[in-house]
Amino acid sequence: MGKMQEAQQQMEETKKRLDGVFVDVEIENGAIKASASANLKVTNISISDGLLAKNDKEELEDLIIVAVNKVLDEAKQVQEVEMSKVAQGMMPNLGGLFGQ
Repeated sequence: MGKMQEAQQQMEETKKRLDGVFVDVEIENGAIKASASANLKVTNISISDGLLAKNDKEELEDLIIVAVNKVLDEAKQVQEVEMSKVAQGMMPNLGGLFGQ
């Protein structure tokens, strides 16, 4: 069971580390910027004053949704890559659990 606990600890450490890994996206030529951690938490959204002046509320809401979805998609990709590295590193250790 020690190997399973070690694997779980590695996953928890990776999750904590991913809180400090950030992804940034821009849409509409940088008029909207969004940031998120690799643990899929949106950390920042900024909207240029020029975009605020020329768009109506509904258009602006749609653009914000696009930016948030885009940053979360990219953050999820980073998360998946990092978690798969941990999982691959654990595979040799887990083989011993099954008598191999």
